[in-house]
Formats: sequence, C-alpha cells, structure tokens
Amino acid sequence: MIKLPTVSIVTPSYNQARFLEQTIRSVLEQDFPSQEYFVMDGGSTDSSVEIIHRYESRLAGWVSEKDKGQADAINKGLKAAGGEIVAWLNSDDFYLPGAISRAVKAFEKNPQAGLVYGDVLSVDADGKTFNLQKFQPYTFTDLLSFKIISQPAVFIRRSVLEQAGLLDDSFHMLLDHHLWLRMARLAPVIYIPETLAAARYHAEAKNLAHTADFGREGWRIVKWLEASPQFSSAFEQNKARILGGANRFDAFYLLDGGQYAAALSAYWRAFQFDPPVALKEWHRIIYAILALCGLARLRAIYMRLRTWLKMMQRKS
Repeated sequence: MIKLPTVSIVTPSYNQARFLEQTIRSVLEQDFPSQEYFVMDGGSTDSSVEIIHRYESRLAGWVSEKDKGQADAINKGLKAAGGEIVAWLNSDDFYLPGAISRAVKAFEKNPQAGLVYGDVLSVDADGKTFNLQKFQPYTFTDLLSFKIISQPAVFIRRSVLEQAGLLDDSFHMLLDHHLWLRMARLAPVIYIPETLAAARYHAEAKNLAHTADFGREGWRIVKWLEASPQFSSAFEQNKARILGGANRFDAFYLLDGGQYAAALSAYWRAFQFDPPVALKEWHRIIYAILALCGLARLRAIYMRLRTWLKMMQRKS
C-alpha cells in the first residue's frame, strides 16, 4: 500500500466571522484522507471563536491570541504542522472540491517541485464569481519579473520551505511572493491548469483597501533582490525585465487605487525598461488617460471590455 503524504493547512484569521465558516468547511470537506488543519485566530472580537468551537473536534489545533499580523499567524501554524505538504488559506478565501487531491497528484508527478499552483476564481463578498484568474507555467525569471501567482491555490513542499525559511513578517502585502522567490531559487514551481480555490474581494480585503502598499512592497523586493548575495547575480542578468515588471505591478495597483497620474507614470517607466510588458496592459493605460481627463464614467465600459478580453483569452 502506498503511504499518502500528510497535507497540513493553516488558516490565519482576525475578525472574519462573516466568511470564516465557509473557509473552514472548504478544508474539512476535501476528499483527501490524510490532512490536518490549524486555525490561527489573532484574538478576534467578533463571533469567530464561536465558529471555531463548532469545528474544533476536527481541527489538529487552534489558538485565539494576539499576534503580530498575518505572517506571524501563518508561521505559528506552519511550525505546528507536521505535513510533508503545507499551505495556508486565508479566512475569506476557500478551496474548491478536490483541490488538495489534485495538488498531491501534481507533487507525485513532479518529485523535484518546491511548490505547485493552479487557477483561482475571483468572488465578491457574497461569493459570486466575477473573474477567473488563469495563469501559465512560470519560471524563476518570471517570478523575479513580478509575474504574480494567486496564493490560495499554492501548495508547498515542506522540505523546500525549510530550506527557504518561513514568511518574513515585515511584509504585509507581498509576504507570499517574497517566499515564492526564495523557494523558486531552490526548486521548480509547477502549474496545474485547473481551478483549485477562490479568492474573495471585498471592501476590507487588503488587495482593495491598501492598493498603494502593494507597489511599495514591490520596490522593497527589488532592493532586496539587488542587495541579496543569493539573488544579485540573477538581478543583474534580468534587470530590465525586473524593473519593467516592478513598474507594471506598481501601475496596476495605483490605477486600482484611483491614482491615475501616478499609474501612467509607472506604465511609462515599465515601457522604457520592457515595452512588451507595458503594452500588454494597453486597455488599462487607455482607461487611466480617460479617467485623468475627467471621463471616469467610462469605467463601466472599461470593465465590460476587460471582462470580454478575459473571455477571449480563455477561449484562445
């Protein structure tokens, strides 16, 4: 009989009672028989602890205590976890049925892989799907250039994580990407062309509430890459792509945050370093120009165009 690996899942949470139960159930109702689940609550003052109590008999462990933020909570869970494969799932996201089984199969097919990742649904506060985040097979160089993968659909080989180290708790927006870079330097990353999870977008979510902070942390990563002995050679070899990608990444979030002039400046810098990466977002650049000219009412048209473009990409 083939021994199945144990998969450990960690959920960090703080005052997310509205979404927490769906997250917990999405893990506990997976069809993979060898898994353990930890919920690391940061001392919530809503009904989160009551929800956790309802499921505690099926949890490998949980706490509700003040922590230093998301990365600290995840790290505590990862230290407690015993699985050969680990992952974390934020308390407003959820797995789709069969996600863990498909991740394990990908690791079995790719014994050298450090992490595997799949596609992710974008859902609103009510769980309604409005987009599919469809990715591609990314290399180490792609990640260096700020090709971003969606964290809810990432699963990690513990042995590679131990070599790379845990999350850096000084990062709050790009804590995941910082870790993926450290892991991708050590082992391949493998794409699973299947939808594994859903990421929830709501008013309190950091990807909407703190858009400008993403770019700031992106530039922190650039400086870290340049200064780090482990990455400085790769940085010099791929400098134009990295700076082009960093500016495009910054522009993306500046635009979502309504900072149209700053976004256009960042897109221009991206074009100077790596023209193709900037031109791929021509529709966002046009929207920024129109919005800057006082035509923000065209946002609805832009959003419809964006949805149509994504549909065409999925069909191609």
